[in-house]
Amino acid sequence: MMSGKRILLGVTGGIAAYKAVDVLRRLREQNAEVRVVMTRNAARFVTPLTFAALSGMPVLTDEFAEGEWGSMGHIAVTDGLDLALVAPATANIIGKMAAGIADDTLSTALMAAACPVIVAPAMNDRMYRNAILQKNIAYLRTAGIRFVDPDTGALACGTNGQGRLASLESILQAVVDACSPKSLAGINVLVTAGPTREPIDAVRFISNPSTGKMGYALAAAARDRGATVLLVSGPTQLVPPQGVDLIAVTTAAEMDRAVKEHAGRCKVIIMAAAVSDFRPLETSDRKIKKSSAPLQLALEPTTDILKGLGDAKEGRILVGFAAETDALVLNAREKLVRKNLDLIIANDIDAPDSGFAADTNRATMIDRTGSVDELPCMTKAEMAVRIIDKVIELKKNQGL
Repeated sequence: MMSGKRILLGVTGGIAAYKAVDVLRRLREQNAEVRVVMTRNAARFVTPLTFAALSGMPVLTDEFAEGEWGSMGHIAVTDGLDLALVAPATANIIGKMAAGIADDTLSTALMAAACPVIVAPAMNDRMYRNAILQKNIAYLRTAGIRFVDPDTGALACGTNGQGRLASLESILQAVVDACSPKSLAGINVLVTAGPTREPIDAVRFISNPSTGKMGYALAAAARDRGATVLLVSGPTQLVPPQGVDLIAVTTAAEMDRAVKEHAGRCKVIIMAAAVSDFRPLETSDRKIKKSSAPLQLALEPTTDILKGLGDAKEGRILVGFAAETDALVLNAREKLVRKNLDLIIANDIDAPDSGFAADTNRATMIDRTGSVDELPCMTKAEMAVRIIDKVIELKKNQGL
């Protein structure tokens, strides 16, 4: 999502300046081009050389010093920007922005930036509560400036209160939100994720190796495109993406009930969960002792949630997954037709760096027109973006 985006990172003179290094590193990991502008006081906390080494670009610190940005650095550094991010932002820079003051390199660059601006304040809690600062923040919000509010916790001055720089994840999410096209704005999307567990007794169950990583990545990618996302998840160790509503379930029957309850209001349903196909015919709410346990386990099929959705699919996009070890495309095509899907994502779970539990994935996307798209090995977050791109294409083609 951030690949090729041009971002200005403004760093001001506060103790939280060292955290801007992590912000830069994460943006570069997502292939964004990051141009760093520092105030003179920021350079007292972290050297410009650190940011230059990590960004691969010269750092602008002095408007009047001859450098690689030229004699009008505040203009050159803002050419073609997609976003400007000030993190950390002191009360001083916020006051300058609100008053239209441009008397140093960063404030001048922000004045010249013709792009969305995000500000992440960091300061002492009493400074943050100051009435004039809050008035400045309120005014800048009305002017379209976005804020990532500071967290509450231990501060560098030894007190405890609201003023510490927002978490890295919150800042990065704000950047992604600002840079993402909102092609799914106003659309309700339901995503299922993770495994289900079918109990045998109080301590044993039937399940599978799914970790939920693909489903959670899809929920985040749909959210980034402006969708209202409901995530129905089996048991995982993952933290739900910010801004996504979560319904936690355990069994296939619980997932079936949750999906049926909410599917009617969703235009897009992505069934990424690895739902158990079978459950024990008889279960016990007590632990069965090994000495008295039967050596055979009678099973019965669980409800086919995906087929039920396909049988009543009118007016929505339905996406399914196929985890296969043999005849990948053939089996996936058959499943797409049998379950009346618009798109199926076929995974060869025997392939290296793919399938359950891996952070990366390889897949083949097949739609109902017969189009086949081979996706090479990539992170599951990257694959989620590609799948959501395809969903948006199908939605447009079907006039939904």
